[in-house]
Amino acid sequence: MWRSFFTERKWLLWSWGGFGFIILSLLAQTYIDVKINEWYKGFYDLLQKAPERDIKEFYDGIFLFMKLAIPYVIIYTITNYFTRLWAFRWRESMTFSYMPYWRAVDARVEGASQRIQEDCMNFAKIVESLGLQVVRAIMLLIAFLPILWGLSSNVVIPFFKDISGSLVWVSLAASLGGLAISWLVGIKLPGLEYNNQKVEAAFRKELVYGEDDRKNYVKAPTILQLFTGIKFNYHRLFLHYGYFDLWLIMYNQSMIIVPYLLMGPGLFTGAMTLGVLIQTASAFREVQSSFSLFLQNWTRITELRSIYKRLMEFETAINFKSGKIRKPKKSDVRV
Repeated sequence: MWRSFFTERKWLLWSWGGFGFIILSLLAQTYIDVKINEWYKGFYDLLQKAPERDIKEFYDGIFLFMKLAIPYVIIYTITNYFTRLWAFRWRESMTFSYMPYWRAVDARVEGASQRIQEDCMNFAKIVESLGLQVVRAIMLLIAFLPILWGLSSNVVIPFFKDISGSLVWVSLAASLGGLAISWLVGIKLPGLEYNNQKVEAAFRKELVYGEDDRKNYVKAPTILQLFTGIKFNYHRLFLHYGYFDLWLIMYNQSMIIVPYLLMGPGLFTGAMTLGVLIQTASAFREVQSSFSLFLQNWTRITELRSIYKRLMEFETAINFKSGKIRKPKKSDVRV
């Protein structure tokens, strides 16, 4: 998986050069995120005192936002396009690294063709999406942690007011607590995802054999038995995803009001302006969402773990890590 793209000479420019480009583009996005966060304060302070201010200041604020937003949209679009292309190159490198071993696949490896086609594709897609989010989250934390730490001095609730960087600690505690609960709620999901791929592979294999020999394969009792296994596993999977979705939605909705709950009283006592409140809420949201990255992507991580496990089993079965291609056995059959 990793060796084929990041160590083979053919792919070094794409792997490391592409990774460097993605890092630079994410740095540019993070810089604009910080500037937009600063813009919140001035603009919302202006709105709070709108009757006392000139309408020209309002339009100047809108123009400033457009100067930040338009480059951000362009950079964001280019980054997403390039990352998809980069991930596809990764899939290509994996596919053609596995191909020389294809004829050596032992018949007991269930759904070997699925490993090369579907699992490589899904692995590249998830790594593309999740990897981009991880790097972006790290950059946002580096940029916004100092900002949120400084803004925490505006908290007026007595207990939190006495703690330096209180909003940072609240964000971290909420994220770690949420992650722990997510692990408990979704503890069975990785196993169910893995079993799901196994029963799907068995069903697909029967259909593939049936294309060449319908007399001996795809018989009604066999198809019914295989699909019953798929149905049973999916029902369990849907049930556990239902538990997880319920918890995740509750968590996300509650996190929306936390910064306003902590900072809101200060607005009514005059300890802060509306601009400071909005700026703080924005910074809290960036930090908390970065801390909660794995919680928000728990289902995708579960799927990735399942795919990674199958690909590791596949590499072991075909002796991929040794770099030595075995000669096909007479007992090898198409899967």
